[in-house]
Amino acid sequence: MRTSKIATVALLLAALGSGYAAAADTATQDPTRAQVLAELADAQRTGDIVDGKTGKKLNVLYPNLYPAKATVEGKTREQVQAELTEAQRTGDIMDAKTGKKLNELDPKAYPAKTATQVVTREQVLAELSEAQRTGDIIDAKSGKKLNELYPHLYPSHS
Repeated sequence: MRTSKIATVALLLAALGSGYAAAADTATQDPTRAQVLAELADAQRTGDIVDGKTGKKLNVLYPNLYPAKATVEGKTREQVQAELTEAQRTGDIMDAKTGKKLNELDPKAYPAKTATQVVTREQVLAELSEAQRTGDIIDAKSGKKLNELYPHLYPSHS
């Protein structure tokens, strides 16, 4: 009996070790040729290639030739404090011991969360169909609705 328990534990440890080894192997794999080519194409498109003469990236040397990088603005101190106050009020703070939110541990101590309205796929498709029928779709080039550009093609709004 004792031998079978030891064998079971040894088998479990071996299986666990091989799982970690497999995970480690996939994490350190070299990128594929396709991945490298995709990264190169993206770097060429955005100018993230270093100029050999100056040592600066092309998007720094010639910013007008490349799309501007999206900048993420940080939050102000007041915004962070407001978020903290709201999280304390609603119990959306993690309890260090249990790893659960305070409003999960003691739901009666915090206000109930309001339910968000869910739209079904069928409702979205019905809205799309209606927008197509009435021309309430915005033209990408002009920014105007199709029923404004081509009023003779769509029923008038009454």
